[in-house]
Amino acid sequence: CTLDSEVALRVGGDFFFDPQPGDSPVKLVLIAGGVGINPLFSILLHIADLHGYREGKGNGYKMGTAKLYYSAKNTNELLFKKNILGLMNAFPGKITCRFHVTQQSSQICEELQPYVTGK
Repeated sequence: CTLDSEVALRVGGDFFFDPQPGDSPVKLVLIAGGVGINPLFSILLHIADLHGYREGKGNGYKMGTAKLYYSAKNTNELLFKKNILGLMNAFPGKITCRFHVTQQSSQICEELQPYVTGK
């Protein structure tokens, strides 16, 4: 998004992303905290499918970019972090993530350092 961009936000409710082949590509921003990552991780996997990651399958929808913002107390509580890193590596520039930690007291592992902000 850029300054003055119009965005739609939704809190709670059903969490799914099911675009149809004729739909226009969208840029998704996904925001999760703690275990709230569960439905959004499923969406990320579906996005990977749409990019043709899983055995060339997809529904013909041209996927835009997806950016995940995910916060937890520390990196140990970031669920699916290795899977998320794998998706970012498989789809550079198409799937990205910023992790935020609020109470990190130990050293952040080198693999995560470029993607983590916080204390």
